Amino acid sequence: MAQRRALQVCPTPGCPTLTAQGRCASCQASASSMRGSARAKGYDSRWERTREAYLRANPYCACDGCLLLPALLRPVATEVNHIDGLGPNGPRGHDWTNLQAMTKAHHSRHTAREQPGGWNDRER
Repeated sequence: MAQRRALQVCPTPGCPTLTAQGRCASCQASASSMRGSARAKGYDSRWERTREAYLRANPYCACDGCLLLPALLRPVATEVNHIDGLGPNGPRGHDWTNLQAMTKAHHSRHTAREQPGGWNDRER
């Protein structure tokens, strides 16, 4: 028999709606529309070409932890980090000196730490 969860108040400040889990449908839709699409943030075909070329030239993770490892022991990078944190629409969005190859896990951890007020702000 499946356990039933108690309803909880939507975590959006000021929203009194009870939900089974996470945000209510209205707040979720509102948050999604405010974020904007990946394309609007510059993650378009031009970025994909830059990303692919950068990863071909820099195939291994270059995060701070992995740089301490010998080159042959570094994991393969699958994502590209913008060092300035501004993404492809920033003034140096496609400048290779502003890019850093990373694994998915290392990029997610880095982003969580670096974004002000980000989803992982409590670990600081």
